[in-house]
Amino acid sequence: MIAQYFAQINDNKIVTMVAVVQQEFLEANPQRYTGTWVETFIGVAGKTYAGIGFVYDEATQNFTEPIVESEV
Repeated sequence: MIAQYFAQINDNKIVTMVAVVQQEFLEANPQRYTGTWVETFIGVAGKTYAGIGFVYDEATQNFTEPIVESEV
């Protein structure tokens, strides 16, 4: 069994949770995994592993880090 990683995204495409779960289990338990879930990858060239606050881009099917403004 190979680990799969999924990110829950809200309506603004912002990651709110990341889980290690098989896709079949995720789909079979909608009461436990509510909302929209998108697969994320570790160690795959051209893909960014999702973290909470990251933004999902549907066009590239990838995640970008949130922009954090530094305090001056």
